[in-house]
Amino acid sequence: MWQPNPSQWRVIWILAAILVLFWPGQQSRSLAVKIVNWAADPMNTLPRLPEQFTLEDGEDPASVMAHDSQEADYERAYANSRLLRLRIRLRDMRDPFEPATQQQILAALAALGGLLIWRLGARSPRG
Repeated sequence: MWQPNPSQWRVIWILAAILVLFWPGQQSRSLAVKIVNWAADPMNTLPRLPEQFTLEDGEDPASVMAHDSQEADYERAYANSRLLRLRIRLRDMRDPFEPATQQQILAALAALGGLLIWRLGARSPRG
């Protein structure tokens, strides 16, 4: 029965971790991006940019004031410091590719990793 050598095990573990962390969800972000989002704002305390106005929202003065207040809080926090700006960007970060493209890239990486594992096995002495 085939047993991977230590260098093959390293490649297997690294590839498995990359695939698990970066494989995109069905309608969501990858696990790695979710971890970064959470680490940037674990207590969910950073202000958020309000949603765009709809025609119904423009008629209600209270909703206009609430929207303006939320937007002012966000702008104030964003302009306050570089660290806070970085945390907001990391909290709002998304995957760099659309899910189908990301899956294709990861599948290609897994195939190349399999070839690397095979090649590393060809170089190891049998015994």
